[in-house]
Order: sequence, then C-alpha cells, then structure tokens
Amino acid sequence: MMISSKVADRLNLQIKYEYYSYWLYQQMVFVLETMGYTVFAKWFTAQAAEEQTHALKIAKYLLDQGYEVKLMALEEPPANWKTVEEIVQAALDHEIEVTKNISECVDYAIEAKDHATNNFLKWFVDEQVEEVATAKELLSLVQMAKTPDQILLLENRIMELRAPQGGE
Repeated sequence: MMISSKVADRLNLQIKYEYYSYWLYQQMVFVLETMGYTVFAKWFTAQAAEEQTHALKIAKYLLDQGYEVKLMALEEPPANWKTVEEIVQAALDHEIEVTKNISECVDYAIEAKDHATNNFLKWFVDEQVEEVATAKELLSLVQMAKTPDQILLLENRIMELRAPQGGE
C-alpha cells in the first residue's frame, strides 16, 4: 500500500462529500424543474453528474492503492429555495466548501509526504478553481436579471458555462 490509512480515510470522506454534492445538485434540479426553469435544471443535472464522476474517480484511486471504499450516509439536502438566485448562491457557497474539503485532502497528503496522492489531488484543486469561477459567473448573470423573464433570457448563455474548459 502506497498511501497511509489516515489519507485513505480522508479520501473516503471526500467521496461522501462528492456524493453529497451530487445529491444537493440533484435536489436543485428538482426545485428548478418545479419553478419551470428547465435549462437551469439541465445545467445542474450536468453539474450533478460531474460530482458523481468525481466521487468515482477518488474511489478508483483508493482501489488502485489497495484500500477499500467505504460509502457513508448522506445528509438530506435542503429544498426550500424560492428563487433561482438563492439556488445559484447556494451552489457557489457549496463549491467554496468543496474547495476547502479538497484543500484538506491535500494537507493530509502533504503531511503524510504522500506524493502520489498529492499529485492525484492536483486535478481536483484545478477543478475547484474552475467550479468556483463558473458558479460566481452564473450568480453574477442571475443577479443582473431582475425579473423571471430576464432570467429565462439567460438560459441560452448559461449552457455556454458548461462547455468543457480543459477540466472534465
């Protein structure tokens, strides 16, 4: 085994966080669908799928390192958003939290002098820079739109934010 059990445990916790991100974004999809914002819902559907991919990527790394993947219980995500802006703000806040979680994983790897895991996590660090920037841009666009009609006009623009930018 190339990584410490402490690092492996922290990566298992990160899998939980990634699946929670999937769960949270999926809840946002359902709320957006209820509100009638189908393109926003598609955007968050893609975001949810991306988070699931992140969890699987970490799981594969753990398995490749000879460790078990231990799925943990997920908390129930909120579902009480009233506006698109509230949802997008929650997504930004969540991505900032995910960034802190990834940084903690890196800290564990550095502390353990685990160069392989540190290198593996570099992709996630870069991904979080992109995720936070995209969420900030989406929030800025939504905040410029002051009426439901203006928010609907944004729907063509927001899918451009989903375009691959070298990450996924």
